[in-house]
Amino acid sequence: MAVNTEPLKNQADLVQRGLTDLRAEDAELAAILDAEITRQQRTLSLVSSCAAQPRTLVASASALVNVTAEGMPGRRQGAGCENVDLVETLAIRRARELFGAQYANVQSHSSSNATYQVLTALLEPGDTLLGMAVEHGGDHTQGSAAAFSGAYYKAIQYGTTSEGLIDYDKVRRLALAHRPRVILCGATAYSRVVDFERFREIADEAGAILLADISQIAGLVATGRHPSPIDFAHVTTTCTHTQLAGPRGGLILSGRDANTKIPGLRTTFSRLLDQAVYPRMQDAPAANMIAAKAAALRYAQSAQFDACMERIRRTADAMASAFQAQDYEVVGGRSENHTVLIRLRGGITGVIAQSALEQCGIIVNKYPVPGETRSSLITSGLRIGTAALAQRYLDGEGCRAVVDLICRILDNVMPLGEQDYTLESALAEQFRLQVEGLCTTYPIADYV
Repeated sequence: MAVNTEPLKNQADLVQRGLTDLRAEDAELAAILDAEITRQQRTLSLVSSCAAQPRTLVASASALVNVTAEGMPGRRQGAGCENVDLVETLAIRRARELFGAQYANVQSHSSSNATYQVLTALLEPGDTLLGMAVEHGGDHTQGSAAAFSGAYYKAIQYGTTSEGLIDYDKVRRLALAHRPRVILCGATAYSRVVDFERFREIADEAGAILLADISQIAGLVATGRHPSPIDFAHVTTTCTHTQLAGPRGGLILSGRDANTKIPGLRTTFSRLLDQAVYPRMQDAPAANMIAAKAAALRYAQSAQFDACMERIRRTADAMASAFQAQDYEVVGGRSENHTVLIRLRGGITGVIAQSALEQCGIIVNKYPVPGETRSSLITSGLRIGTAALAQRYLDGEGCRAVVDLICRILDNVMPLGEQDYTLESALAEQFRLQVEGLCTTYPIADYV
């Protein structure tokens, strides 16, 4: 292998040399990466995440990955961090501006990391927390027995009514009965608006700290299409990839409570949260990913992003209506964000539907539904997300075509128990070609 001794001049030079070297010296890996681009272009993604912008991908490939930068801007443990400081300060400023926050920490490696960093700062092992049950749309970080939050804390769970709506009266009763130190709100598969103001009223009455996770609705919150928790929750966490079209990573935010003293402690939320990230839970941050977050946060302030969030809402409404027209139950009756949760029928489980649709080129997530009787590995529902469809500029006709195709695939699936099924290979191939036709008609315009 010839050694290239030419110095790198800029980020474009770095990226171009990296691409050239990868193709020349590791064709096997390069081919896999190219195949993933093709897969994404030729399949319909109905999960909750947007495709990351190319500018974000380039920023994540920056030379900042070579810098070890424990600590916060201006307070690093080591030297050589002047450009990391500039990038992180920029990302913090953009996060605060985007969400109207007084405090932001951009170092968390994921939203679950961010949530756990907050919990470990506020709770001692065995303390009580109140969170939303996974089978009712909550996240594992909210006290699932299978997760850290359920193993190390006394987790009390709330859920939804038979109509799929958060039961705020039950949340209040549980909060007053158990007096949790922290109440968590926000969801992974909840299609209606979350009343953060009501949650804060309950938290104040119970003497609890309110932590909101907006990973699934961050873009809608940022553009005013969903109420913001920033000044209702004491602390808010989010990921930067699901709706912000950014890298895998997390943010910790706080509004009017940022500089107030934490009940029972002598420090403020902002000071404690910084300490919770470093040195308590993380050492050196991924500086290159902070640069990618900065790029994504800049994009999230653009008119193009705002228009994409508007399409997400329109597409969710159209998808929910189309499923109801096909006699599928939409949990909660409609969508008020990007999520459409449907209850399956005809003996088809979530895992069967997920596998059969993937076989035909449609990517969805199995998910529990209210009154779930099957395990989380099986489930009785599908969670449809419209973020990636919005990036394809699907109109009402396109949404109906996607739902019609999903229904025809499921109508031709024969379940063999809870996990196995048959689908004629010729039909599956025919469906796959129809999916590819839709992908051609509606390319990922916000990605390329």
